[in-house]
Amino acid sequence: MTNTTTLRLATRESPLALWQTEHVAALLRAAHPQLRVELVPMTTRGDRIIDRPLSDIGGKGLFLKELEVAMQEGRADAAVHSLKDVPMELDGPFGLAAVLERADPFDAFVSNRWDSLDALPHGARVGSSSLRRQAQLRARRPDLLIEDLRGNVGTRLKKLDAGDYHAILLACAGLQRLGLGDRIRQRLIAPDWVPAVAQGAIAIECRDDAAATRALLGVLDHASTRTCVEAERAMNRRLHGSCTVPIAGYATLADGGLSLQGLVGDAASGELVRADATGAADDPRGLGLRVAVNLLAAGADRLLARFSAH
Repeated sequence: MTNTTTLRLATRESPLALWQTEHVAALLRAAHPQLRVELVPMTTRGDRIIDRPLSDIGGKGLFLKELEVAMQEGRADAAVHSLKDVPMELDGPFGLAAVLERADPFDAFVSNRWDSLDALPHGARVGSSSLRRQAQLRARRPDLLIEDLRGNVGTRLKKLDAGDYHAILLACAGLQRLGLGDRIRQRLIAPDWVPAVAQGAIAIECRDDAAATRALLGVLDHASTRTCVEAERAMNRRLHGSCTVPIAGYATLADGGLSLQGLVGDAASGELVRADATGAADDPRGLGLRVAVNLLAAGADRLLARFSAH
């Protein structure tokens, strides 16, 4: 960074992404009163292509590429992401300088007529573009008609309100951050329903060689959140997970120990494979690997092979 008094944050232009980046900017200004923080909004390929499932066009990494190019070209110093959209392996010189304290990690059932997923009538239309959500939906309610739903939070809610769907599934954190928490009719919580890896956490990415930038951002790192998401991401990495495979993971810290539950599913059949384990809080990656191996031994390898063959 050429000037340590100014920090430029690259961000997607969706309302939720802008909220998250403004939130990070406010925290940075509070932590560093002399720091000037500017937003660098941009539209990514993942935002532009909304008529096809993410799994068909290259995965969630499409939300990062333009932001990374801006950092490489010196137009931005860091980028703010929903951590669940960040690939397990970052390309080139990039790393995660900070992971903020996690918000509500769970999925939200949103409907204008029904109070819960189980209350939906037979054959109801439910919208979700997430293969992870689709797999768990299929397992719990095989009678439902599950349809793809892309776009930002506001777009999805408009389609629900227009009657295109009887219900939709979204992340609780996104709704709450946009002041739409009252749209949540039911929180789908673990262990019955497992969220996406790192759901609810915001991450700040920058170049690994930008020491001054990393130092400014590091004050926002939340240790216990990073521990939990490192376990989840290590599991996902071992499974070679991406948004083309329905993988879920959720870690919690309690009594000095770290617990992780993992899930691999099939969105077409609703078949789910689950595994969980508890380990030391100072070895989140080891726990993630152990749960991944347990999932593979329980039959997840067969499901994963099915997806890799597609």
